[in-house]
Amino acid sequence: MYGSSGEHTGRKEGEMKVLITGIHGFVGTNLRKYLQHAELYGIDRVQPAVPEVIKTFCWEELRTEAAPSGDLPDLDAIIHLAGKAHDTCNEALAQEYFDINTGLTQQVFDFFLTSAARTFIFFSSVAAVTDCVVGHTLTEDVISTPKGPYGESKIRAGEYILDRCATDPYCVSGKKKVYILRPCMIHGPGYKGNLNLLYNVVKKGIPRSLADFENRRSFASIDNICYVVEQLLNRDIPSGIYHVGDDEAISTNELIRLISEITEKNTPSWKFNKGLMERCAGVGSLLHLPLNIERLRKLTENFVVSNARIKAALGIKEMPVRAEDGLRKTIRSFETDKVAVEDL
Repeated sequence: MYGSSGEHTGRKEGEMKVLITGIHGFVGTNLRKYLQHAELYGIDRVQPAVPEVIKTFCWEELRTEAAPSGDLPDLDAIIHLAGKAHDTCNEALAQEYFDINTGLTQQVFDFFLTSAARTFIFFSSVAAVTDCVVGHTLTEDVISTPKGPYGESKIRAGEYILDRCATDPYCVSGKKKVYILRPCMIHGPGYKGNLNLLYNVVKKGIPRSLADFENRRSFASIDNICYVVEQLLNRDIPSGIYHVGDDEAISTNELIRLISEITEKNTPSWKFNKGLMERCAGVGSLLHLPLNIERLRKLTENFVVSNARIKAALGIKEMPVRAEDGLRKTIRSFETDKVAVEDL
């Protein structure tokens, strides 16, 4: 529990003990604040002291099996967040993805199988499954067709988990629960990604040049992500692969409207020809500019993901946070971050 000053004041007996890899990243930072009634441990490249985490171990301690054995209690759950994110500038080496997204996941999952933990949650991504959505929505039944090392490394990690589960007696019997989550583009306070680029363009009053693109895209509010994780930790939900996202898909033009409204910028809308915008993005890729082919695609493509399976498993009709409300919270956090930087 925590006092009003945020200092660690001890935990109640019987609290769930959870190990989170990548606990100081974007998702981990939000998740550790959400899981207030759990005893949290972390594994990460950095080990800052934060009130929500009892101890953060370095990766070498896991590799040598020195650690965590001495200082970790018997765990109830492991949440594997750590991974190499998709590089929209395409500057990362392919082997880095396989070393981290595949190799590291294998190592963490092997640790889980030998531990007392009963729940394992692996964060993959819908972007790892396919580059485009064929039909109206992307479901868990789609045949994976990853393109590039990011998607391939994530899918391989998931395949390894499923293969090990098929032969592990505790997984087969249901004594150990294993979840592979494929979230849509996650956003929230602390988010750094393509939405920031769009926010900065609108904030500067630059005319909207994407008005000619009509698309729908699924997003995942960090609050909905945290809610799903908490439910998986505390309820008897069937193991499996689940897509996680908000209920409503949002168009890029709707997103720009939200940013304009929050930033109070009456940004004019210019309908640039799609072909011209794509050629400009191509130049951006060659010159390593902020707007490149990959980012333009992510901002303007149709990518609608079904969250029906996870809602059915949880027995809910809708996610706690509406897509527009979650995006408003994220956009307002950009405003707060900007003020904080200016105050330094």
